[in-house]
Amino acid sequence: MAQLISLSIDLLKIDRSKIINGKNGAEYYPITISVNDEKDQYDNDVSSYDSQSKEQRDAKEKRNYLGNGKTVWKSPVSTPVVTSNEAPY
Repeated sequence: MAQLISLSIDLLKIDRSKIINGKNGAEYYPITISVNDEKDQYDNDVSSYDSQSKEQRDAKEKRNYLGNGKTVWKSPVSTPVVTSNEAPY
């Protein structure tokens, strides 16, 4: 299922030490985006935060939230197509 998400990030919360230098002067910032099943009181169902290492997740370190957003469009749910010639029993 495809989705379009509108998200705003608070640039003041970015930890500049986590910026990754790429080729040709490009800079990248690792973030994680979470899409929730339910909306909050502001109609948001998406949140973003600094990506964490496995060790940080295992240690239950607090996330640095960067911003919130909304799902603005979802593709219709489709029924899976069975391509096997075998009987389904």
